[in-house]
Amino acid sequence: MALHPSESLPASNASPASPSSVPPPVTAASAGAGRANATAAPFPADFLWGTATAAYQIEGAASEDGRTPSVWDVFSKTPGKVFEGHTGDVACDHYHRYKEDVGLLAELGVKSYRFSVSWTRVLPDGTGKVNPKGLDFYDRLVDELLRAGIVPMCTLFHWDFPQALQDRGGFLQRDVADWFADYTTVVARRLGDRVPWWVTQNEPQAFIGNALLNGVFAPGLKLPYREYLTAAHNQMRAHGKQVDALRAAATAAKIGYVLATQVQRPATEDPADIEAAREAIFSVYDKNPWNNAWWICPVLEGRYPESGLRLFGDDMPDFPASDFDQIKRPIDYLGLNMYSAGTWRQGKDGRPERVVSPPGYPRGTLDWLQIVPSTLYWGSRYFWERYKLPIGITEHGLATRDQVFLDGKVHDPKRIDVMHRYLLGLARAVQEGVPVVGYWAWSLLDNFEWAEGYKDRFGLVYVDYATQRRIPKDSFSWYREVIATGGRSLLGPTAVAWDNVTG
Repeated sequence: MALHPSESLPASNASPASPSSVPPPVTAASAGAGRANATAAPFPADFLWGTATAAYQIEGAASEDGRTPSVWDVFSKTPGKVFEGHTGDVACDHYHRYKEDVGLLAELGVKSYRFSVSWTRVLPDGTGKVNPKGLDFYDRLVDELLRAGIVPMCTLFHWDFPQALQDRGGFLQRDVADWFADYTTVVARRLGDRVPWWVTQNEPQAFIGNALLNGVFAPGLKLPYREYLTAAHNQMRAHGKQVDALRAAATAAKIGYVLATQVQRPATEDPADIEAAREAIFSVYDKNPWNNAWWICPVLEGRYPESGLRLFGDDMPDFPASDFDQIKRPIDYLGLNMYSAGTWRQGKDGRPERVVSPPGYPRGTLDWLQIVPSTLYWGSRYFWERYKLPIGITEHGLATRDQVFLDGKVHDPKRIDVMHRYLLGLARAVQEGVPVVGYWAWSLLDNFEWAEGYKDRFGLVYVDYATQRRIPKDSFSWYREVIATGGRSLLGPTAVAWDNVTG
């Protein structure tokens, strides 16, 4: 899960969005439009309903069984970097409690579980000698998932870069692409016979942009633009080499690349506004990392976007043109982590114009997370139309500050409401023909939310960090019903009351 700014692109002087100037919400009627059977499930039978987690956020056991520090171990122990000095040393203790957590997944009824591998648990020095105990843990986890009938999705890199490799120059070294490839080969050779779905890297905007340009994520650097762009270039070279390593070691692998998707939606469904938002979602407007084009055009098109090249100018690093052959490798699906969206319309000059949100617009407890129910619809639609790759909603959820109530339960109606609205938007995309392969809710468990520590909670399951007790929230039961009905429960009586709610 990434920390995004609430306003990642420049706002215009356009007036705030109003209920009449934004697309209507997706209701039971619109989500099921065109279907002969109104009670039919809005999602296909083979849809991968799931949840997601990340190793450093849940595993704990930070120095057990041969694991060595990642950049996040070092960063979280640096005073002032993480809320109240929290670390992932224990987190949710998933390393010791994985069977209990797989039991929760089985109770939830998910079809798939997205987890990540801790690089330094497998290769303590980042390269070279393999740690058998580290690989054994993921062996046990995968086997436990399969016994429960749950399809594993393995994310190879979710931000916990080895500190030993950071000390050797990290992403500024061209060798980093080979380090990623070698690590990928080790994991794929061990798990590739049982894990069908793979992610090379999760959210480069966060582990390159927030980590090496903005300095708010590990390792906390603020590099000059030329070095930041060099690191980003090497990150994409690493992705390409990971794809090739997976093809060689796990021949049946379905391979994806995951963006911290900066969704832009149209102010109305007028064709001019739809095109304005389309241009915005695939453009680079500012030198901050919060765009899509810089991170996806090289991977899928073999080039950098012209809007970004104009913006960065002389800060662009030198590299051989053949690097694009290394970066652009065929993948099987595109993973989109989607939480919020900006709003755009065609301006009077014919150019895209951003529409600012009105005061008091609903948000989660993290300021960047504005609640925009049509996010999943427009994000999946725009990326499918441009790239014609199947789409996986590899993360979506809501951060709140949950607590155990006097009745001993954890009530989280806002999370339920937000997931309900967003999933209706996704149902619309599916009904309109967007090939969405699955939805992985973020997250199974409350966990270490990076620089926010344990302050904000995304889980469907509440974790008492002092005792490690797990308490399924109301949203857990609600999502279980969604899964069991193939989404039919989304079309119940609550949906029809939203006709006047902005999209």
